[in-house]
Amino acid sequence: MTNQNSDNKKSFLREYGQTLLLWLGILAGIVTLLQFHVDKKLIAIVTITLGLFTKAFAGLGIIISLIPVVGPLIVHIFTLPFFWLINGLASIVSMVAIRKGYNREVLRSRVLTVALLIGILIGYILGHFLPIR
Repeated sequence: MTNQNSDNKKSFLREYGQTLLLWLGILAGIVTLLQFHVDKKLIAIVTITLGLFTKAFAGLGIIISLIPVVGPLIVHIFTLPFFWLINGLASIVSMVAIRKGYNREVLRSRVLTVALLIGILIGYILGHFLPIR
């Protein structure tokens, strides 16, 4: 029984070790920059940029979703506002463009926005049904 538990820990670290090290590095960088009194806005921009380029946020979402029952709910709560943000930005851009007389371009942009959201949704669904390995 202990051997199987040890194998599970090794496979977890083998699978998610890079993500954990990446987040430890990001946290260490944040703490270091705060100790040197760097502007908090700059720290936030650097953290978001590094997180997006290194796919750290996706890795964190995967690790959080491994928590039974509560994990997937937490991930859904944080990803749903992303869709609201994209839709809200498209609405604001549409209002500005309609005022300036770009009706055809507004139609195209709304169609592209809906296509993007549908593509993300299809990718999410396929990601759950098709195994990576």
